[in-house]
Amino acid sequence: MSDSEKSKPVSDEDADLFFRLFNEIGIIDQLASSAFERALPHGLTLAQFTVLNHCVRLGDNRTPAQLARAFQLTRGTLTSTLGRLEAKGFIRIEADQKDGRSKRVFLTREGRAAREGAIRAARPHLDRVAGAFVRDDVHAIMPALQKLRAWLDQNRDM
Repeated sequence: MSDSEKSKPVSDEDADLFFRLFNEIGIIDQLASSAFERALPHGLTLAQFTVLNHCVRLGDNRTPAQLARAFQLTRGTLTSTLGRLEAKGFIRIEADQKDGRSKRVFLTREGRAAREGAIRAARPHLDRVAGAFVRDDVHAIMPALQKLRAWLDQNRDM
C-alpha cells in the first residue's frame, strides 16, 4: 500500500461515520466487558481472563514482551497480571531455554480449566444476548467485524 493510500483524506461525512462506528464499538466493549467481568469466577479480572483466553486461542510459550505487544500494554502492566495468574496457578513462567535473560509464559491445566469455567459462568449472559438477537444477524455482522479487527491488528502502530 502506498503512503497516499494510507493517509487518504476522507470526507467530513465519512469521518463522522467512522467515528460513530468506533464510538459504538467502544460502548459495546465497555458494556460487554463489565457484564462479563461480573460473571468471572476464581477472582479473575477481565485482564487475567484475556491472557488465559489468548493462550488458549493462539498458544502459549510466549514472552511477556510478546504478550504485552499483543495486548498493547506496557511490560510492567502485563507483568503484574502475569504475577497474579501465576499466584493462582493458572500459568507458569519459566526462563527461556535459548535466552536466559528472557522468560516464557505457559498455560497450566488449571489455567485452561479456569478459562473454560469463565466461559461457562458467562453463559447466562450469553443466553440473554442470544434471546435478543436473531442468529442470522450475528452471522451477517461477523465478517465485517473480523475484517475490521484484522485491519486494526495489522495497523496497530499507525
